[in-house]
Amino acid sequence: MPAPAKNHRLLVFDCHEAWVYQLRSLEQPMDVIIGLKGRATAGWDEAMRPVPPNARLVRLEEVLRAGELYDCIIAHSLTDLLDVKTLLGPRLFVVHVTLDGIIREQGTEATPDEIRRTVAQYLRLIGAHAMAVSSLKGRSWGLDEDIVPFAADPADYLPYTGELSSGLRIANNIRNKWHTLLWDFHLKAFAGVPVTLAGRNDDMPGVEPTRDWTQLKEMLSRHRFFIHTADPRLEDGYNMATLEAMAAGLPVLGNRHPGSPVEHGVSGFLSDDAAELRNFALRLLEDRELAVRMGRAAQATIAKRFSPEKFRAGLMESMRTAQLKWQRHARAVGAS
Repeated sequence: MPAPAKNHRLLVFDCHEAWVYQLRSLEQPMDVIIGLKGRATAGWDEAMRPVPPNARLVRLEEVLRAGELYDCIIAHSLTDLLDVKTLLGPRLFVVHVTLDGIIREQGTEATPDEIRRTVAQYLRLIGAHAMAVSSLKGRSWGLDEDIVPFAADPADYLPYTGELSSGLRIANNIRNKWHTLLWDFHLKAFAGVPVTLAGRNDDMPGVEPTRDWTQLKEMLSRHRFFIHTADPRLEDGYNMATLEAMAAGLPVLGNRHPGSPVEHGVSGFLSDDAAELRNFALRLLEDRELAVRMGRAAQATIAKRFSPEKFRAGLMESMRTAQLKWQRHARAVGAS
């Protein structure tokens, strides 16, 4: 049987819309698989991001039926990789969470070392390449040879006003991430402080996701500061929402974390003392000009460390590595 013709497109599983939306910087056509099980929405979640201009939405069964050869298949879980096991082509496995976080929040009978060995063996077996979105997450899985962090672009956001004397936090499924997000500490630190909480949390009355990216940008523009707390053993000192907030010109408040992009006293405030962190929050609520200055410093950090150009270059290199590994794998299989 002849090999399928290459269609010069990417195949991407829709699991993290905000992350997938970054792929527009590649300026390469891509098929995004929607309708996956276990998702809050059946299709692309417009509350997170608009559909990338270079993307078309497809169903898994359509892709499998067509059997085309993609430039690269970008997966976010082992289930994704299993779903396309019949397709030929390079595979890039993107690590978005820590193994320690999964074990802490969900539990498992297997030990961390057993899981790491099994995953590494499976990736070698199918000729796939792994890339992590942070060093912490890569190390957690033993897959830290290739790290490509998120990106954010200040040009995408509205001018910062900070007119609302309120903090802002964006988080989904908080109940399932209670320990990872240090939620007890969050509640203690910001008790009595005006804070808007947004995200998909059906078990938290009054907490709703943003309507769309336009509304999210409006919220970022108007709120005084942003909040991110996380256990350094289980999660990074930032997430994509944090980088977005910094790009939009908000100072960030949180616990001390070796992976935080926030410079204490310059682009935000960090403390492991709940009372001290609350005092920092109150200080920003009283001093809008301080928030403006810190937000500018936060934007400078984003431009230097998390630019779309760096993301694009890093991801293109990751895909090239995936292509080389796939070629070696295909030759080895053909020779056996």
